[in-house]
Amino acid sequence: MGAIQAQDVQMSQWAIGARLPHATHKVIKSAIDAGEIIRTHLLRPTWHFVSADDIHWMLDLTAPQIRRIVKLRDKNLELNEAIYKKSAAIIEKSLAGNNHLTREDLVAQFVTAGIAVDSNRASHLLLRAEIDGILCSGRTKSDKQTYALLHEWVPKTRTYDRREALAMLARRYFASHCPATLADFVWWSGLTVKEATQALEMVKPSFVSETIDGQTYWLSDSFTLPKQAQDSVYFLPAFDEFIISYKDRTASLPADHHAKAVSNNGIFRPIIVLNGQIIGIWKRTVKKDTVLLETTFFNPPGEASEAGIIRSFAPYAHFIGKKVEV
Repeated sequence: MGAIQAQDVQMSQWAIGARLPHATHKVIKSAIDAGEIIRTHLLRPTWHFVSADDIHWMLDLTAPQIRRIVKLRDKNLELNEAIYKKSAAIIEKSLAGNNHLTREDLVAQFVTAGIAVDSNRASHLLLRAEIDGILCSGRTKSDKQTYALLHEWVPKTRTYDRREALAMLARRYFASHCPATLADFVWWSGLTVKEATQALEMVKPSFVSETIDGQTYWLSDSFTLPKQAQDSVYFLPAFDEFIISYKDRTASLPADHHAKAVSNNGIFRPIIVLNGQIIGIWKRTVKKDTVLLETTFFNPPGEASEAGIIRSFAPYAHFIGKKVEV
């Protein structure tokens, strides 16, 4: 898939687990702690999970656009290149030798050095270090996320030129998110329309197009849909790729229900998907031995259908190793 959006660490781990049969939270966490999966700022920009194999070429491709996006905010926060150079030196010294530290540890180092961290400045200092290829996520320490030096934690083994990277990103997106439009790819990738168009042109031979309601959708040329013996139901996490990775979401989420799944300030809620359609949202409360499930359906599904839908929550309960309480 290239990258999976990952604001909420626990829920975004389920975004990976939901796509890997029989996966558990421990399996995903172990991959993160081994440096196989990295959590960093990519694409639009926001937090994403990305594989260690892909982080370097993807970061090289998207970082210039991210710098342009945050430039105005840097100016408002009075963050300049001298400050970024100073904070980068602190980060490199503090983390050298695979010394993984928490956000709080690094922010304390900034404060000691006289760098202001209020008004979200600390977040921008760390983000800049990520897109400059200095910083990335490290192993978990006492259930807290940590940072590591990218070149130590994930050494670069191969480089690609920009054209190769553009083609790879487009191929990943359209193969894993199809059917999708060019506008969807522009939104998801954070690339300019010009670069996204170039990327699509390079991979078109691997895809076929369908025009629906005046929009051109691209699908893998080997894409098939098997016949379903029963309903397909998924409980997907907040900010899941199924909903967030498209500019136009009306194919799966009708406009009259959009505000129920996506708030006015851009919060994407956990969704219930039935046969490709978003039919409701869900909340979970994790207790000692159980996970409490609360569902809100856009339209009443009927008692029998609701019971069947709720049974499909079992994979998430298995993922976190808890029993379900509805």
